[in-house]
Amino acid sequence: MAEQAIRITLFGTSACHLCELAAAMLHQASATFPGLAIIETDISESDVLFERYGLLIPVIQDSHGNELGWPFTDEELCSFLQQQ
Repeated sequence: MAEQAIRITLFGTSACHLCELAAAMLHQASATFPGLAIIETDISESDVLFERYGLLIPVIQDSHGNELGWPFTDEELCSFLQQQ
């Protein structure tokens, strides 16, 4: 049986050091979660996203709309991904 893909959106901006850390954590987690698909979304390209996440980034969102906001640990990230 094929592994079901886990789609995760990372909301951030290109000039965000914490967003880079969160992206690195997600890419490391892809070794444990081989079906992980990471979509990086720059909130500065959307007024709606900037208004919603401007002070909260980085934020990770699953395909059901559940979110994990910064700060989070590797363990919290893995727990979030296991729920998918």
